[in-house]
Amino acid sequence: MKIAPSDSSAQAASGRLTDPSGRSFEYLRLSLTDVCNFRCTYCLPNGYRKAAGRTPDLSPDEIVRAVTAFARLGLWKVRLTGGEPTLRAEFTEIARRVAAVPGIRRVAMTTNGYRLADHAAEWRAAGVSAINVSIDSLDPARFAAITGHDRLDEVLRGVEAARAAGFDPIKLNAVLMRGVNDDELEAIIAFVRDHDLSLRFIEVMRTNDNAPFFQAHHLPGQTVIDALSRAGWTRVARAPGAGPAVEFAHSDARGRIGIIAPYAQDFCATCNRLRLSAEGKLHLCLFGDGGLDLRPLLQDDAQIDELVERIVALTARKAPSHRLHDGNSGATPHLASIGG
Repeated sequence: MKIAPSDSSAQAASGRLTDPSGRSFEYLRLSLTDVCNFRCTYCLPNGYRKAAGRTPDLSPDEIVRAVTAFARLGLWKVRLTGGEPTLRAEFTEIARRVAAVPGIRRVAMTTNGYRLADHAAEWRAAGVSAINVSIDSLDPARFAAITGHDRLDEVLRGVEAARAAGFDPIKLNAVLMRGVNDDELEAIIAFVRDHDLSLRFIEVMRTNDNAPFFQAHHLPGQTVIDALSRAGWTRVARAPGAGPAVEFAHSDARGRIGIIAPYAQDFCATCNRLRLSAEGKLHLCLFGDGGLDLRPLLQDDAQIDELVERIVALTARKAPSHRLHDGNSGATPHLASIGG
């Protein structure tokens, strides 16, 4: 499949996609599937259940067309996510083809790590250069209780395999939960001191399926910031194309710690990312009112110009912020549904 370049819109010609709030977009979170084999308490505690009427996942050709259009608009970073993206049989092919799209400078992935030890070198060779691995506890029994799988040692071996394969950066994601793993805060900070990686503490976010869990276990990200400040950690500047984490470093630490705190003031002011679901729906916000269907324009290479114009028009609808503070999580049933 070959796609010819075009100047099909003013924003495409400038290579810069913006919204009414003046935010520019560099980063596409691309969900390959909403299926996940873990049963994390904050996301899919009862395991994956296919939604009624769900259409098939985007094909590799559809994905390449979508990424090509976003790249024309200046998005240069793509994160392959899910669900668990490596459950897609074509994961390596998709990664390789996305990495080859003109204008894409970085391909990252987020995974629960269950296949990482065996496939890290293969995925790195395919063009994935950065990786986030979900590890919500360093205690094996607690990890099993949170995820439904006794696989902490296996996942940690995967992290070492990613390091050996040359992934950079390597980030660990830990959802911070009051009464579940908040007592590990000091131990996790000590772990990062000794390891050359980054760790992201993520606030529990309310979705349509987890309201009682959120009420019981939400802990503000400021809790982590306060603990880091007391321990001498200092905030570092945000890198180009970076995600939403506020990052901290310490002179005596090999690693860094970030906090993703969607309930913090002005969290949405620096938003630089758009989301495409596995069904081909553009999500302007993780907590928006639903996806905007791009799939009809992903069927033929000749539709790329129209697809670019459609993305520009839809991005002009992006709201200034989410409505989580009003108890409104939009249409998001759970984090696996559109890639978290």
